[in-house]
Amino acid sequence: MRHAATPLVETSDEVGLRSAFLLYGGEMLGFARKSLFASGLAEDAVQETFARAWRSRDRFDPSLGSLRTWLFAIERRVILDIIDKQAKIATEKLADGAEPVSAEGLEAAMVSWQVESALKRLHSGHREVIVELYFNGRSGAEVASLLGIPEGTVRSRAFYALSSLRVLLDEEGWER
Repeated sequence: MRHAATPLVETSDEVGLRSAFLLYGGEMLGFARKSLFASGLAEDAVQETFARAWRSRDRFDPSLGSLRTWLFAIERRVILDIIDKQAKIATEKLADGAEPVSAEGLEAAMVSWQVESALKRLHSGHREVIVELYFNGRSGAEVASLLGIPEGTVRSRAFYALSSLRVLLDEEGWER
């Protein structure tokens, strides 16, 4: 969902930054906590995200996407930087040769979070069909029987749900 105002860019003072933080800071903190599994690191990630956004605010182009999408793209890079830094620290401390969590593993976790977030925003009937088809591995006929709806309705809901998911994931900063 686009917000009418892009506060970070419209003003060159602290008010714009504060407005952007109030609009998106809580959601961004939740994303960082799920990605980093540490509140302190998550708070650092959000702070660094807004610092980078402020320094590069002249590069924001609302014709390419919403302010929210732009901020999440920056946050994603910040989180990956933090993960890389933590992995290097952990590697230096490893004495037994064990491998730290890879950036690719965390990237997969972040994608999973984006999909989960987008699924929560779907209409409940569409979400039910997607979960049953793609996550529970049921056939269209099985889903129809389970939900008590015609199989054609299952296909229709799946089509519209996937179309909506594509839009929602684009808003989340999904990179194909």
